[in-house]
Order: sequence, then structure tokens, then C-alpha cells
Amino acid sequence: MNLFRAARAVAGSDGDSPVDWTAVGTAARAGTAPGELSLSAADRAGYADDVADARSRIRTASGIDFELPGSVEVQNRHHWIDANVATFRRLLAPLESGAMVVPSIARAANTGTMALTLGFLASNVLGQYDPTLLGDDDHRLYFVHPNVVGVADALEADRDRFRRWIAFHEVAHAAEFDAAPWLASHLESKMETAVSELTAGHLDRAALGDLDTTMTAVEGYAELVMDRAFDEEYADLREKLDARRREAGPISALVRRLLGFGRKRRQYERGKAFFDAVADERGVAGAGAVWERPENLPTDAELDDPSAWLRRVA
Repeated sequence: MNLFRAARAVAGSDGDSPVDWTAVGTAARAGTAPGELSLSAADRAGYADDVADARSRIRTASGIDFELPGSVEVQNRHHWIDANVATFRRLLAPLESGAMVVPSIARAANTGTMALTLGFLASNVLGQYDPTLLGDDDHRLYFVHPNVVGVADALEADRDRFRRWIAFHEVAHAAEFDAAPWLASHLESKMETAVSELTAGHLDRAALGDLDTTMTAVEGYAELVMDRAFDEEYADLREKLDARRREAGPISALVRRLLGFGRKRRQYERGKAFFDAVADERGVAGAGAVWERPENLPTDAELDDPSAWLRRVA
């Protein structure tokens, strides 16, 4: 970690755009320790076996015949930053295209904010299913090994069991997006609308609400199928992880709040409650009807009234 180099990259940001993305990557890497990535043969076999087992068990539990992403990678934190700088840049492209000439001090502030965001996320992300929104069709699955090991040790959890739990959750996302080829473009459209409206100086609450509802369905369904497919009880892992986040220092807590980590947890809980109710009525395969077409997504109101969704979709 080299904070001086990070600050120098931000201070030296240039160009005509509101954000110097090259400087973002440089600063985020400089301000973030990459973490150890010397995998043993057992580690490599463990990741491969967990992903393969998750695919098999989730296919059985969900009734969805899905394929794994074309790329499954075990990364350090710098690898994750490099993979996600391009994603953030594509996502925020409408802001850049609609921007006026940006003063250098504003560009440096924007660049520093994005570098801080990526660095914080790189230090906290355990696994990521990446449908490459706003990009190509080569979906990817990442595991940030130093974070998986570090969090497992901090929770005093068995490393292999914790890694397997993370693998099942991310492969559950792969099942959703493979079952619903329209889902990535649907999310992309909502994001583009929200960002474009911000460019025009408007906050499109409808687009943001639709995006939150869709992500609640995405996270809730993943929790459902992981719950039904995982071959061990995992409530203790969830409880320990939540307790660790609650005990985070004030700066970490503030950053988590600003980045919407609390909202993501609410998405898990609200979405899981919805799909548990649907699965109790129609089975897990019946809950998978949500991915048949965009119109089958639950509305915000239906998330709190699963019976209304069942009546409409049935």
C-alpha cells in the first residue's frame, strides 16, 4: 500500500472528462494492499470443486438447467480493481458525455472519490458474479481470495466451509442470469435511465425504484436456492458476518452506508421472505417462473404480498 502514490495519482488526474479513470485505477491499487494469492493445490481444487458442486446442487434444487460463466477467476484485490474500473466507467459514461468542461479540482475530487470507492469494495468483496452490464456477453465469476481467507479467519470459521458458502451464493446468481437472458439488458436499461437523468440534473425515483425492486428479486431468489441447495446449515456464518459488519469502525460504517450496503442487506431479507412464501406455495421450481419474462418480476407492492404475485403470474 502506498498512500503517497495514491494521492499523487489523484492530484495529477487530467483530461477533459469529470473522472480520470486511468488515475482511478492507479490510485485504487496504490491505496489497497493486493493481498496474498499463492494458492495451494488444495485451494485451487477447493474452488473448482465448490463451483462444480454448487452448479450441480443448484440445478437440482431450482430445476434450472444453467451453465457456468465462461470465466471463473480467483483474484487478489488489485485484479478485482482492474476488472471493475472498466465496468464503473461504462456505467457512468452518460455522466461524462453530458458534462461541461470540468475544473481540475473537481476532476481530482471525482477521481479520488471513485478510487476510494473501488479500493474499499476491493477490500470487502468476497465473490462477485459479473454479468458485465453495459459490456459484452462474457459473464464472469470472481473470488477475491485474500478477502475470503481474511474474513473466514476473522469470523473463526472453517476456511473451506466459508469458501463453499460464498461459491454457492455466486453460482446462484449465475443460475438466474442464465435462466433469464433478458435480465442483464433489463438492469442495464434501468441503470442507463437513472444515470442519464442524473446527467440532466434530475433524480429519476421511478427508475431507481424499479432497479431496487429487480435487485431485491435477484438477491432474494439467490438466497432461496442457496438455502435449498447448500449442503450444510449456514445461519451461523450469516450471523457472524452481520455482527462483524455492525462492529465496523465509524469510517467503515459511514462508507458502507454511503455505498448502500445496508440496502443490499434489506434486499436479501425482503427478497428471501418473498421467495420463501412463493416456494412454500408452488415449490422452488414454481418460484423460478419469475425469470421467464420481464413481466413476471414482482412489483414493489408484490414483494410484500407474495399471494398477489402468485395470482397474477398464475
